[in-house]
Amino acid sequence: MEIKEFKIVICGGGSTYTAGIVKNLLDEKRLGMKELWLYDIDEERQNKVAYLVREVVKENRPEVTVKTTTDPKEAFTDADFIMAQMRVGGLPMRVQDEQISLKHGVIGQETCGAGGMAYGMRTIYPMVQLIDYCEEYAKPTYWIVNYSNPAAIVAKATQKMRPNARIINICDMPVEIEARMAEILGCQMSDLEVDYFGLNHYGWFTKIRQNGIDVTEKLKEHVRKYGYISEASMNDVFLKDSDWVHTFKVSAKIANYFPDYLPNTYYQYYLLGDDMYKYMDINHTRGMQVINGREVRVFAAADKLAKGEAVDMNQFYVGVHGVFIVNVVTSLAYDLRSRQLVMVPNNGCVENLPDDAMVEVPTYITSHGPEPIRVGAIPRFYKGLIEQQDACEGLLVEAAMEHSYVKALEAYTMNRTIPSANVAKEILDDMIEANKGYWPELK
Repeated sequence: MEIKEFKIVICGGGSTYTAGIVKNLLDEKRLGMKELWLYDIDEERQNKVAYLVREVVKENRPEVTVKTTTDPKEAFTDADFIMAQMRVGGLPMRVQDEQISLKHGVIGQETCGAGGMAYGMRTIYPMVQLIDYCEEYAKPTYWIVNYSNPAAIVAKATQKMRPNARIINICDMPVEIEARMAEILGCQMSDLEVDYFGLNHYGWFTKIRQNGIDVTEKLKEHVRKYGYISEASMNDVFLKDSDWVHTFKVSAKIANYFPDYLPNTYYQYYLLGDDMYKYMDINHTRGMQVINGREVRVFAAADKLAKGEAVDMNQFYVGVHGVFIVNVVTSLAYDLRSRQLVMVPNNGCVENLPDDAMVEVPTYITSHGPEPIRVGAIPRFYKGLIEQQDACEGLLVEAAMEHSYVKALEAYTMNRTIPSANVAKEILDDMIEANKGYWPELK
C-alpha cells in the first residue's frame, strides 16, 4: 500500500487527552505526516500540552513537526482530517453544570441530563463555526471526526444546521465497553463483532460474536452477576478510578431489570437516576476529580519537560478511545470499510424510529463516509425510551437555533433525569444565568 501524506489538525489541542491520541496517531504508520497541527483558542493551555505532544513525537516519529496555532485560517488551510475534541467553557463550566444540577436534586453529569444539555447549548455554535472554517479553508475532501461531548446533541445540531458537512460524530464509550467484554471473555477486542442500536450514550448491545461465534448469552450471564468487570479489569490503569469501577458494576442491575440486551453504561443516569444522585457528591464532582487529578498530572509533566527534566509518557497512554479515533481516520483515508460504531442519520436504519434521529449503529467507514448497517425494528420499550430522548435533544437544538426559552424548557422537562416541569424551570433559569456569554440568548 502506498503511504499517503496528510495534514491532520487536532482541534482542542489543549486537551489533557491530546498526548495519548497523538501517540495512537503516530503508531498508525499509514497516516503519513510532515506536520501535526494543534489548534485551540486557549493559547497558554495548548502551549503547555504541546510540551507533552513534542515529547511523544520525539520518542516515536521525530521526523514529524508539531505546529501550534490559535488562527483558524492557519490551522485548517488544506487540512485533510480535523479531529475535534473541544470543551467549550473548559472544566470550570463542567463543574458548574454538575453542581447546579445536584443543587436541584438531580444528577450532575457531563453529557447526560441537565448538565449535558447545558454543555450542549454551549457547544452547538462553536461546532458549527468549526464546520464553516473547514468549508472555507480545508481541502474539499476534508473530514471532521468529532468526539467533542455531548456527542448526541452535537450530532443532532450539525445534522440540522449543516446537513452537508463532512463530519462523523463518534463516541468511545461503546468501544470501552467492548474492551471490558474482551477481558471478560479472555480474548482480543479484534476478535469481537457487536450489533448495537440507540442514540449516543443511550444504546444497547444486541449480539456479540467472538470470532464468528455468538457469545451473547455467556456475556449476559456474567454482566448480570458482576457488571462489565473482570479480574483483568480491576488491574487496568483506566479502572483504578473508583467512579469507573462503580459505573461498570452498576450495569449488572440494569442487565437484570431489562434482560433483552446489554446496556450502554450511561443508562445508569437515565434508568437509575435516584441511585446515581445518592452516589454523587456536590463537593467532589467528576469535573473536580479531573481538575485535581489528570489535569494536575498533565501540567506537572509539561512543567518538567519545559525544564528539560525526564517524564514517563506511558502514564498518558490509557484507554482505547485514541485507537478508535485513529481507526476511523485511517479507514476514511484508505477506504478500508472497517466496521465501527458511529452516529448517522437514521433514514430507516432502525425501522421504527424517526428518519431524522441521529442513531448510533454499526457502519462501514469508507472514503465517502459511513455506510450504516440496518438494524430492523426494535421492541416498544426501547423505541419509547429512544424517541423520548431524541425529542428532548431535538427540542434543545431547536431552542438554540430559534433562541426559544419555551423550547429549552420543553427539552429540560422531557429529559428522564428531571422529575417535573417545576424542577426543569428552576434548573434552566440557573443554567441561563451561569452560561451568559456561552449560550444564545433565549426569549
